[in-house]
Amino acid sequence: MPLLPRYLNPPLTDSGSPASGIRVSPSMAIDSVEAPSLSSTSSSHSSQSRHFYLAVDRLQFKMETLVDLLGVVGRRSGLPMVVCCCSRDELDAVCSSVSTLSYISLAFLYSDLAAADRALILENFRQAALKCYENIPIQSCGGEIGEEGLKSHMIVATDACLPMLPSGESPLSARVLINYELPAKKETYMRRMATCLAPDGIVINMVVGGEVAALKSIEESINLVIAEMPINVSEIL
Repeated sequence: MPLLPRYLNPPLTDSGSPASGIRVSPSMAIDSVEAPSLSSTSSSHSSQSRHFYLAVDRLQFKMETLVDLLGVVGRRSGLPMVVCCCSRDELDAVCSSVSTLSYISLAFLYSDLAAADRALILENFRQAALKCYENIPIQSCGGEIGEEGLKSHMIVATDACLPMLPSGESPLSARVLINYELPAKKETYMRRMATCLAPDGIVINMVVGGEVAALKSIEESINLVIAEMPINVSEIL
């Protein structure tokens, strides 16, 4: 069963520091979560989806942690995933790192993308998600890559470029939503869920130590339970 390194998930204290007695990697210490018209949809999503946190001790290790995470999650055959960023600079950095992973089919959305290209990216991802859910029982969607070498599918997007539901664009229905950057507002968190996540999908929040308070605020204001991500990632896929 695929495991993440054990140092990825020590529990958090209120200050965002690792709890005492937790062994932490010296190179990558991980402490181990706008649109009012979307409120009813987001409420439905939050009641069925599962939310986890993976907090990084230092900002400079965040990308390395994402790549390690995708080394497990991204190898699930045909798995549809979305990674959300707050800025174009972070989107570019994520795309640069993920583009080296041969087992992930990568696309990205940015503000100056041509309308036709945007529509094609969205439709191709939705079809990949639909194929995953139709061909594989939802409990095991995204099994280990087999001889056919079917890649997982990923879209990286900023909040400004998420599907526009009021304009008629459909949700992406990803199995996994990774909040690479934690949104500052609960409304943005809810919009990411409504536009990106399948109703019973999984949200993984990557947070730096100082963002723990913001994560707790989102958890309380949306009435969520954001749990520590288990060492064995297969438990949540």
